[in-house]
Amino acid sequence: MISKICTGHSFYGSIRYVCQEKKKAEILGFEGVRGYNQKLMVQDFERQHGLRPEKKQACFHGILSFYPGERPSDGKILEIARKYLAGLNIRNTQYVFVKHTDKAHLHLHLIANMVDNTGRTISDRWIALRGKKQAQKLTLEYKLTQSLSKHLSRTEYQNLREPEKYQYKIYAAVKHHLRDSRSMDQLQERLQPLGIEIQYKYKGHTEEKQGISFRLGEYCFKGSKIDRQFSFANLQKTFSMTEKQVLARKLDIKTTKYVPGSGPVFYSESQRFGKEVSYQMHKILDILLRQEEDYEQMSYELSQEAKRRRRRHLNE
Repeated sequence: MISKICTGHSFYGSIRYVCQEKKKAEILGFEGVRGYNQKLMVQDFERQHGLRPEKKQACFHGILSFYPGERPSDGKILEIARKYLAGLNIRNTQYVFVKHTDKAHLHLHLIANMVDNTGRTISDRWIALRGKKQAQKLTLEYKLTQSLSKHLSRTEYQNLREPEKYQYKIYAAVKHHLRDSRSMDQLQERLQPLGIEIQYKYKGHTEEKQGISFRLGEYCFKGSKIDRQFSFANLQKTFSMTEKQVLARKLDIKTTKYVPGSGPVFYSESQRFGKEVSYQMHKILDILLRQEEDYEQMSYELSQEAKRRRRRHLNE
């Protein structure tokens, strides 16, 4: 199950989109609003928002998307939705849950008022991140299928809104060309013909890179917003792993050597390296042993000479 939170929408626009513009829409539950009529619903939301008109973004619009083919019961969906809002500390307020079945995956729209029933505002600090964590927690709690990555083959591009459509285009392009790129520069060369530009965020007034964004047309997205694996740090790790794999393949290039009486013997460069290390270690050990033997021999001769000197001293 995946969580997505839309910001900056009005109650009128959100309710109209989730209820009126979608043919396969079903209201599963509501609280504090007259859910049987869209206009009255909007009026109820806006009336409560009027208790704190300074709260600019009072409309919470969240989406919970289930894995393609997963069809939990309406009762379970309602239970998950209420726990999801409670986990975000969206309590004692108006809400409406609308189920959509117009895509390959079932998804639920949650509209809630960020001004509660007592006129207090509900904090939306880091709410997108908290929403993702809450969705992951509920996915495990209800033993739902985890969506660990985007499934491009199941993505219906015609149903995506324009910003999200551009985001998926960037995701598909970066994922495809990342496999053959060994550095940021190579990745940029492959993305440029597609109209995708890489932009960096620098640390203070230095030239140290600490963030990355991808621009396509008028839209620009942080790498981590497109996908967590596309953050600057994770991309650097990917390139580092690619370099290690290339080096390992070079070491494993097969070579041959003719051994008298045995014919050609095939072994890898890594085996050659191991044999060479073993040979050098034997040489060092042999030298140390010889030094030890020489030392013992020298010690014996010195001890005998000392005995002879003592005897001569006694006889004198």
